[in-house]
Amino acid sequence: MAGIAASNKGNNQIACGYIFRMTMKLKVKITGPKVHDVGYRYFLMTVAIDQGLKGFNARNKMSGTDQEVIALVEGDEEAIADFRDLVENRKPEHSEVSSIAFEDFNGDVMKTESYAQICSAIQLNKAIPVLLEIRDNTRNTLDEIKAVRKNTDTIPQMSEDIKAVRKTGDATLEEIKGMREEFQPGYASNLRQVQADIRAIKDQLGLS
Repeated sequence: MAGIAASNKGNNQIACGYIFRMTMKLKVKITGPKVHDVGYRYFLMTVAIDQGLKGFNARNKMSGTDQEVIALVEGDEEAIADFRDLVENRKPEHSEVSSIAFEDFNGDVMKTESYAQICSAIQLNKAIPVLLEIRDNTRNTLDEIKAVRKNTDTIPQMSEDIKAVRKTGDATLEEIKGMREEFQPGYASNLRQVQADIRAIKDQLGLS
């Protein structure tokens, strides 16, 4: 009987230990002028995952002019205590916190992995317009590069055309020079003949 009693006592201690480590649920309310759009929910989720909490979910809400983040967590007492300590002493960059309050919670808490999947879907949904814009900008840039490349390809042809025009211009100048040289001797001879004829007429008229 003594052995049975001792065994029962040990089982009771194990049971008490198990009860002592039963999961706890906690509600966290973070209030401040800037706790939205600074990654607060994702920060809390990361802390919950690091501490091995099996339950977590968070949402944003407004309280008058103040912003609030409400988080629900579930886990064993030690993990909850570590979570609470980290939340009290750390916060996301650019956030402005006025108060952090904790209270027991008795409702259902979403599984941490389920909330993480929802967050991934939300982030992907936010990223889609940005990705589409990047795709469109990339296409426009490629079109501009193709246009520049096309114009660059015409540069050698333009150079050849310029050379041809220059060559034609040089030939025309040579022709003009030749015409000038051919014209000048004949013009001088004709001029001398006209001058001689004028002198002869003057002599005949007695005007010289």
